[in-house]
Amino acid sequence: QVQLVESGGGLVQPGGSLRLSCAASGSGFNINTMGWYRQAAGKQRELVATITSGGYANYADSMKGRFTISRDNAKNTVYLQMNSLKPDDTAVYYCNAFGYYSGHNYRTYWGQGTQVTVSS
Repeated sequence: QVQLVESGGGLVQPGGSLRLSCAASGSGFNINTMGWYRQAAGKQRELVATITSGGYANYADSMKGRFTISRDNAKNTVYLQMNSLKPDDTAVYYCNAFGYYSGHNYRTYWGQGTQVTVSS
């Protein structure tokens, strides 16, 4: 079983920055892609950004230029640096990990989410 633990959320003023972290624990799981998604109240969960083990990053269009995803493979940790935050960025941010156990199909694990609130 893989556990994903997010941290770094909180309350920030518009224009401010936050850095989210997500650490994956659990043995035997080969992680391919890690990513961040978010879900605002009353809306569907949406992609923020993903990053492969090789460092290839993919962003939702509305996050490009403001958010940066990075990853430390040795620590099985993914980060999300969020700058120039807007009230519309207010949401619960979820981390996920996509990978496989040897001899088994790929699967996805999710973290419990961390609240980000952008408000003055």
